[in-house]
Amino acid sequence: MSEVYAARRTRLRERCNAGGSAAALVSRPANVRYLAGAAPHGAVLLLGRTEDLLVCSGPPDDRPTEGRPDESLAVRTLPGPGGDPAVTATGLAADQGAESLATEDHHLTVVRHRAMTSIAPGLRLTDLGQAVEQLRVVKDEEEISCLRIGAEIADQALGELLESILVGRTERHLALELERRLVDHGADGPAFPTSVGTGPNSGRRGHRPTDRRVEEGDFLSVCLGATYRGYRCEIGRTFVIGTSPADWQIELYDLVFSAQRSGREALAPGAACRDVDRAARQALDSAGYAENLPALTGHGVGLEIDEDPQLAPAAMGKLDACVPVTVEPGVHLPGRGGVRIDDTLVVRPEADGGPELLTITTKELLAL
Repeated sequence: MSEVYAARRTRLRERCNAGGSAAALVSRPANVRYLAGAAPHGAVLLLGRTEDLLVCSGPPDDRPTEGRPDESLAVRTLPGPGGDPAVTATGLAADQGAESLATEDHHLTVVRHRAMTSIAPGLRLTDLGQAVEQLRVVKDEEEISCLRIGAEIADQALGELLESILVGRTERHLALELERRLVDHGADGPAFPTSVGTGPNSGRRGHRPTDRRVEEGDFLSVCLGATYRGYRCEIGRTFVIGTSPADWQIELYDLVFSAQRSGREALAPGAACRDVDRAARQALDSAGYAENLPALTGHGVGLEIDEDPQLAPAAMGKLDACVPVTVEPGVHLPGRGGVRIDDTLVVRPEADGGPELLTITTKELLAL
């Protein structure tokens, strides 16, 4: 992997040079890990004029789940507590003779920026912007493999839960059990706080589990994800508890299922992000649920669970091949509940079989 990280740093350096900066300071943890292989707590990455350095406040953690720094990358550990790796790295950039330093202004606090300016007053600080995030959008096959394994773990954890007795258990208990199963099956941990909603709570995007107990006839919506080697996937499903679904539940589920299928089928290299959102949203809008829909129907995933691209009505840009995204339309009816269906897929050209579905748990409306 050393050559992979080196190639990523080279691409970023080329962008910086084109923008007039010979050095860059990367501080956002996901971006540091993308370029360095690991992101110890508080660490920053300096792309210097003469040497690249991973500057840490303490020795890097050697646990595989935290990643390991690229062996070809020099690591500088601060000598004592209380120091700021970003401030130290700024001084090192000046020592290397850099006249300007591109920084991730969207991640720096005002206090930190002032300290960096103070330690190297002759160094001009410029904005790196979202350059690293843009590099991260298209994944290589190693990254996609990590997402694929994470999806398999999430599928397995969800499948095991569905085989257990659910009536009488609380949303909070089910969420904790799912997160335990993720780790048992090899995940670094959950990709985000697991959401379990029952009855009137079902179908809510980002619902935080409560002590409400599962009851006969409830909709049960579950959204979970696994992190594997830093990469995060997502899956969401909705079920009916204990009895045959009511007519309104079947109607609503079929509608969301159709919308989700349309969104998945719209995924293709060159497709406009807003068109994919429209494909997933159109049937729900036509059925009168426009006010009950989330602001977006999908988003990119990777080292963070919510990355570019965004699948939303006003989204700009088009999809590229090898971009993993979620497609997750849903409808929540206040006081009644609702349905969410969520998959992680990789955009692939038609010649390669079209979009690759990573999360494969059945989308049939099951009565559990």
